[in-house]
Amino acid sequence: MPGTPATTVLLIDNHPLVLDGLRSILETYDHIAVVGTAPLAAEGLEIAVRTRPAVILMDINMPRMNGIDAIELFKERVPECRLLMLSMHDSREYISTSVMYGASGYILKDVSTEEIVAAIDAVAAGGTYFSAGVREALLERQTPQTQTNALTTREQDVLLLIAQGVSNRDAARALDISERTVETHRKNIKKKLGIATTAGLTRYAIDNGLIGRGRPA
Repeated sequence: MPGTPATTVLLIDNHPLVLDGLRSILETYDHIAVVGTAPLAAEGLEIAVRTRPAVILMDINMPRMNGIDAIELFKERVPECRLLMLSMHDSREYISTSVMYGASGYILKDVSTEEIVAAIDAVAAGGTYFSAGVREALLERQTPQTQTNALTTREQDVLLLIAQGVSNRDAARALDISERTVETHRKNIKKKLGIATTAGLTRYAIDNGLIGRGRPA
């Protein structure tokens, strides 16, 4: 609409061709203004602090600091900015962790230009956006009760403590076992649940009602 301010967008991706391509495409839309591009999260954060874009479109797989780890920094330094994650991976763990950390959307790199713009528009308007492949990944839940029942009682105790942000040392003290035993339980839990990261275990615990929603204090 005439007179409506353009949606300002910052692009962060360590692939120059992707950055240049996205910028060229988005600049053909009158209602979108690309305020900067960056190959690394740290550089992107500096630009974001200076330009205060409405939407930050950020890749997940980047060197030095990946996009997921960077989300918290952006939310802390530029809380008004909306984060839209861009990735070639439709891993449910990546998606859930991104949302848990504060991302407003997640789209795959193989989506159409129109969908990228639709995602930017939705996120800029205060909503969320997940591309079709991402929505399907989120719906592919394994049976929670079956999975949890596959864990021993001790493993469930350890999982709960992990999800609450308790260290191996404190978990060992709480359960009156050794740190090595806690680490062994942690490895077995990850293997049984098919989850590779601590953030993923936390997300699993939240999704399956083992702890209240929200990040551990």
